[in-house]
Amino acid sequence: MSYSNDASAGPRGRPRDAELERRITATVLGILAENGYEGVSFEAVARRCRTSKATLYRRWASKRDMVIAAVKAGPARRTSAPLPRGATLREDLLILARRLERTMAAADSGAALMLLQAGLEDPELCDAIEESVGPTGARLPQPVIDAAITRGELPAGARPFAFEEIVGAVLLLRRVNGLAVDDDYLAVLVDTVIIPALVASAGTTDLPAGIFSGRLRARSTHHTRENP
Repeated sequence: MSYSNDASAGPRGRPRDAELERRITATVLGILAENGYEGVSFEAVARRCRTSKATLYRRWASKRDMVIAAVKAGPARRTSAPLPRGATLREDLLILARRLERTMAAADSGAALMLLQAGLEDPELCDAIEESVGPTGARLPQPVIDAAITRGELPAGARPFAFEEIVGAVLLLRRVNGLAVDDDYLAVLVDTVIIPALVASAGTTDLPAGIFSGRLRARSTHHTRENP
């Protein structure tokens, strides 16, 4: 059994030049790493690739589509296969964490960080990436929680906040700081942090969305102005 995903999303038309396609997607990731999601535009990509905006528009309807194509060709190119299902919650969590580590390892740290920021600026981008390139490992699928509840590993009402808030952020921070992430580290993270937190989540009301959930609310505090 594996996690299902919708791989129907794609570019508007078939690329005519594979090398140009590779240069475009590499350029998108480069601009993303340097200038963030806001810095990615058809004009900026066309200028750096020495091609026309019309060439880009023939392939992608929007900036979001172009970024998804770059992720699919870059960080997600070796991690788009369906995820297997484990026999226990612990196995499922380790499978997801390993997939996410491989996804992040395939990207420049700057690009990975800026891609996270892009997801915060454009919440639908997170959903679109998961749907088009397959599970990145950043999210805890509901079927995993349901199976764990059925097996008695989690109490009813457990929610994915702990996984989606912690695992991706920790792996990204360790990568940015040049710290190793191996199976022993992931096992400790899952055993001492994630599983206990998932158990505790069943008794907690009004949990926010995790940072990698793709469903974050706009920030609103006494010190910041809420987005219109």
